[in-house]
Formats: sequence, structure tokens, C-alpha cells
Amino acid sequence: MFGLGKTLSKLFTRQKCDDQWFEDLEESLLLGDVGIPATQVLLEQLKKSAKEQGVDSVDELRQLLKLHIESLLKPLEHPHNPLLSDINHKPIVLLVVGVNGAGKTTSIGKLCHHFQKRGLSVLLGAGDTFRAAAKDQLKVWGERNQVTVITQDGGDAAAVAHDAVKAGIARGSDVVIIDTAGRLSTQNHLMDELKKVKKVIGKALDGAPHETILVIDGNTGQNALMQVKAFDQALELNSLVITKLDGTAKGGVLCAIAQEFHSKPIHVLALGLGEQMADLKPFYAPQFAELLLPKQ
Repeated sequence: MFGLGKTLSKLFTRQKCDDQWFEDLEESLLLGDVGIPATQVLLEQLKKSAKEQGVDSVDELRQLLKLHIESLLKPLEHPHNPLLSDINHKPIVLLVVGVNGAGKTTSIGKLCHHFQKRGLSVLLGAGDTFRAAAKDQLKVWGERNQVTVITQDGGDAAAVAHDAVKAGIARGSDVVIIDTAGRLSTQNHLMDELKKVKKVIGKALDGAPHETILVIDGNTGQNALMQVKAFDQALELNSLVITKLDGTAKGGVLCAIAQEFHSKPIHVLALGLGEQMADLKPFYAPQFAELLLPKQ
């Protein structure tokens, strides 16, 4: 259960449902990182459907709210999630971006593990050339998963990405995952380098990268929404990996992202729900809604 679920569970133990209850629900959603637009939409939908269906008990309201949250989140599901779908072209290239500390390199290791469990061969590209330790960190994940990591001694991330894609083609790899340097979305010169990396990957293999994935920390609240906006504007994101969604995370930020991008959904590839290799789970809206509003 996320932090938002723990807060909401107290509301749904009350016997009385009145104006004060809805005010408390609104406050709980806002404090749970759902955001103002999504909170307003959910409250309006809940009140309307409750009135139409003659619902007045808190348990029935919980069920209705869960259905509305599930509906809000449904467009975030990846229709062709590479973690689940067949790989129709070799290699599929994943470009992974994000700010420092979001769990980017760890997520790459978990993605690698997930693909290997499906019997797919994986190759990694150490494109984080800004931090000396980043290459070594990715090598550690490569050793754990027993996969090759393409590196360079120089500082050109685009060259590493190019070599990784070409190596993946030459070796017949199923999946190529390319790491990049963590950066703030306000660092324009570094964002420009990411654009260059993506362009070079496209030249190395037509149609690549097939997924441009932003890794965001699920604990960063509304700042996560700002990151999605900035990276999408620069790179045209395909999907997200949300990390650190353990019991301390509020969890509501996915609702904020879904509302913000409802006209052009950015899909959620997977959720990081723990520290173990197998703790990266493909995203399903019904399961996530249940985590936000578990049964009493």
C-alpha cells in the first residue's frame, strides 16, 4: 500500500459521508501528489456517479473512486510493452534517460534481468560518460546479468550509443539498452547532447530508438511531472519507468501524469516496487488502482 492508500483508508473507515468527507478526500488526494487537475476531475466524476447510482456509503464510494482512478490510469498502459510483447525486430533499442538519483542504472539492470528471464539476449551501452563511476556501476549490473557492456574511454556519449547499436546488430542481440548521463531538465547543453545521442542511434539503425524511456523517482511528487514535460519536449518520450514505489511513496503522481498527458498518453513501461532484481513490474492500471485503494 502506498502512502496515499494509507491516508485514504482512514477516510473509508468513517460511517458518515458528507461535505466534510469530500473536503477531506480532496485534501488527501492533493497531499498524495495527485495534483489539482486530476483531483478536480476525480472528485467531479465521483460526485456525479454517486448521485446517478444513489451511492452514499463510504465503501461504495471507495469502489467508485477506484474505478475512476483505474479509468484515468488506463491510457498509461503500454499497448505493446516490450517487457511482455514479442520482439518483432532485432535488436529493439531502448534509450534510458533521467536525472541523477532517480534509479536509472538500477532500472537498466532490472530491465536486463526481465528480458533475460524471457530468454532474450541483451547488450548494454554505457552512455553515461560524465560520471567516472557510472560506467563501473553499469559493468557491475552487466556482470550480475552476464551480459556485455559496450564502453569507451573517451567522453562522447553519442559514439558509445552508436557502437552499442552496431554491436547489437552484429551479435544478433534481441535487446540493446543504452544508459545516459543523469541531468536536470534545465541543463540545456546536456539536454542537447541527449538529442544528439538519439539522432545518432537513429542513423545507426533506422527506426531506433524504439523506446525512449524516462526513469523518474516516485517520491518526487509534482517535480516528477515537470521532469516528464521537459524530457518529452526535448526527446518525445515513449514511456516511463517509475522507481522507488515502496511503502513510503505516496503514489498519486501517476494520476497527475495521466491527467496532464490525457490527449497524448506517455505509457508507463514498469514500476520499481523494491530492491530485488525481480521487483520491476509491468504496469497495469487495475493493479495500481488497487494499491492506491486497497480493500478494507
